[in-house]
Amino acid sequence: MITAGAFAGKRYGVFGLARTGRSVLASLAASGAEVWAWDDSAAAREGVAGLVDLNTAPLEGLDGLVVSPGVPLNRHPLVARARAAGVPVIGDIELFAQARAELPPHRVVGITGTNGKSTTCALIHHILVSAGIPARLAGNIGAPILSEEPLADGGVYVLELSSFQLDLTFSLDCDVAVLLNITPDHLDRHGTMEAYTAAKMRLLEMQSEHDTSIDASGDPAIRERFFQLVDCAGSHHCFSKGQGWTDHTQQAKWPTLQGPHNAQNAYAATYAAFALGVPTNVVLTAMETYPGLPHRMEIVATKADVRFVNDSKATNPTSVAPALQAFAGIHWIAGGQAKTGELDALMPVLGNVRAAYLIGEAAPLFGRLLDGHVPTHQSGTLANAVAQAAAAARPGETVLLSPACASFDQFANYEARGHAFRALVEALPA
Repeated sequence: MITAGAFAGKRYGVFGLARTGRSVLASLAASGAEVWAWDDSAAAREGVAGLVDLNTAPLEGLDGLVVSPGVPLNRHPLVARARAAGVPVIGDIELFAQARAELPPHRVVGITGTNGKSTTCALIHHILVSAGIPARLAGNIGAPILSEEPLADGGVYVLELSSFQLDLTFSLDCDVAVLLNITPDHLDRHGTMEAYTAAKMRLLEMQSEHDTSIDASGDPAIRERFFQLVDCAGSHHCFSKGQGWTDHTQQAKWPTLQGPHNAQNAYAATYAAFALGVPTNVVLTAMETYPGLPHRMEIVATKADVRFVNDSKATNPTSVAPALQAFAGIHWIAGGQAKTGELDALMPVLGNVRAAYLIGEAAPLFGRLLDGHVPTHQSGTLANAVAQAAAAARPGETVLLSPACASFDQFANYEARGHAFRALVEALPA
């Protein structure tokens, strides 16, 4: 695990004892820090030493309150108490940033954006491994960063960073920072688009000269703000994707990176790899061999010449739009727990959709929104939707699970939803 002498003799509160919280506990304890640990769930507290109810304990004197990213900073009373006591409220990424000086010489790539983070992170990691560069994938993807063993000299940490994590991070100076896109999401947490955008932009604000910043959005408003934050006239290296960037000449050779959204992800990964010294030929070969991520545009089977694609990770309308443009003749399974009451981002890209099969709590809402645009079926459950879509699909067409919703009405998480889809498809006759 990652430890640091800088934490020795200090005292921290750790609130939230799921996987990330426990990694923080282990790292701080091994570093010689005193730790007060708490979770409001009795099951999460089981087996944890040093329990102190942080909801009622005096917080003055703590060197930091480390909270899980899911703790709502805008309304949790513990956060307000910590700030009133002058205690920094931080996350595990900030602890990693503070530990970096004691790690073997390395570089860090940080990736943020509303959509595409996981694919871009995994693609950059795949390129680095293909180039023979030691690399670690962590943050919002993979294992918690503090639970990982430090990389050898010359290694690269590739971190997926959500807005929640960036809200808790103040000193992470990324050698390469990638901004993919910013579209409305998590407004219940951030309150406004301005606050949400500011959380994303923090990744760039923490950089210093000689670093590399990449704007892959193609959005003029984001590009303007990007250049306001990043000094590209000096030693800082900048890459910004222009609105008209459409060089997809190589994309046909990348089987798991189809669609316009993956052109954006590939742009970001390419320039990140170049900044890290990876030769062009290695980058292009790695694009061809990239295996893709589970639950993200994942082709799970082809039966009777019908393609079945698991895009369960697409939990908002903006993330679904690229999938609806990536295939022709789509039988689209959508629905779940809606994050928004509109599908505006999808209306211009429904031309490939043969029919929509609607599931979960959002099915009636989506039915009304899609009425007059595409044929819809109130399927109710994923099992019904898969059966109906498979029966209707013709050779050459695609059955696509791309829900535009969270999963929590019917499944524990998007992974469970994707696994259920795979199982249902596997059970179909060949």
